[in-house]
Amino acid sequence: MALAERPTEFETTVGEMEELRFTKLSAKATLPTRAHDNDAGLDLYAAESARLVPGARVSVGTGLAMAVPEGLAGLVLPRSGLALKHGVTLVNSPDPGYRGEVRVILLNTDQTIDFQCKPGDRIAQLLLVPIATASPMQADALDDSLRGAGGFGSSGL
Repeated sequence: MALAERPTEFETTVGEMEELRFTKLSAKATLPTRAHDNDAGLDLYAAESARLVPGARVSVGTGLAMAVPEGLAGLVLPRSGLALKHGVTLVNSPDPGYRGEVRVILLNTDQTIDFQCKPGDRIAQLLLVPIATASPMQADALDDSLRGAGGFGSSGL
């Protein structure tokens, strides 16, 4: 993409940048940030301390509520560094209409080492994605596809 064709700071590749509004529910809350200007995800920060023993899961509050713009979903995803260095992943994402505190359910997959976080630690990332809605419909049969009913492992190792 030529320099003149690059989006400005107020535009994305699909148009104007959306506003993502947050309210602080805690004095320890930190607004999400991007480590790099071109990162897709916004880092989410803990607003409270937590300790996870091996195999445990815990809900950690961000101290923030948000309003995801219509037509988008806010997916809360693991941070790759936490997964690689500490075996910590997560298991939830809020629904777009939810206006309560964004809480992150952390899961310690490490079998031997505890994981601890404190207020201000980056614990997850928020990715905004466009959504398409569809009406569920009962069908007598489905169209054929190349994959068919091939499930887990059906494409090889």
